[in-house]
Amino acid sequence: MRKLIMWNVISLDGCFEGKKPWDLDFHRSILDKEFEDISNEQLRTADMLVFGEKTYIGMAEYWSKAEGEPGETAAMMNALPKIVCSRTLEHADWNNTKIVRDAVVELAKLKQEGDGNMFVFGSGILSESLMKANLFDEYRLLVAPVILGVGRHLFTENSAYKKLKLLEARPLKSDGVILKYAPVS
Repeated sequence: MRKLIMWNVISLDGCFEGKKPWDLDFHRSILDKEFEDISNEQLRTADMLVFGEKTYIGMAEYWSKAEGEPGETAAMMNALPKIVCSRTLEHADWNNTKIVRDAVVELAKLKQEGDGNMFVFGSGILSESLMKANLFDEYRLLVAPVILGVGRHLFTENSAYKKLKLLEARPLKSDGVILKYAPVS
């Protein structure tokens, strides 16, 4: 069975983007060779990437044009099968992308059809739906050494209570920390 894994970079105060949509300047605090290596290591375990509509549009815009920078990451991002969860998107032009209308139902089915990892990047609204449906097998958060003070929180007042077990805490040279958690049944 595939594992559905949330992967997000968040600020110390829990924001996954700044004040405006796609305000990700705080990511610069952790972008280095170590982060690139970790990203590629994760992508090599993936057999599918999952996005909400807004994240898909931003990622497709960036990665479909980033073939040479960084090469290995761009090649994997462009080659891997992708799912965009959207009730309104008419077409998905990024290589190997399929649109699904009912994320909870379709992703539950897709989890049964393989044995690699499915990563959900960003996608706050989608992630909230998947958390409520108890579909995440793992939460991976890279806590950047930044306090934004204002921004969009990954976990909101609408997030359901979840008991988690720490699988790993990995400090990085950038002073960020990767936290891996699994839900406790």
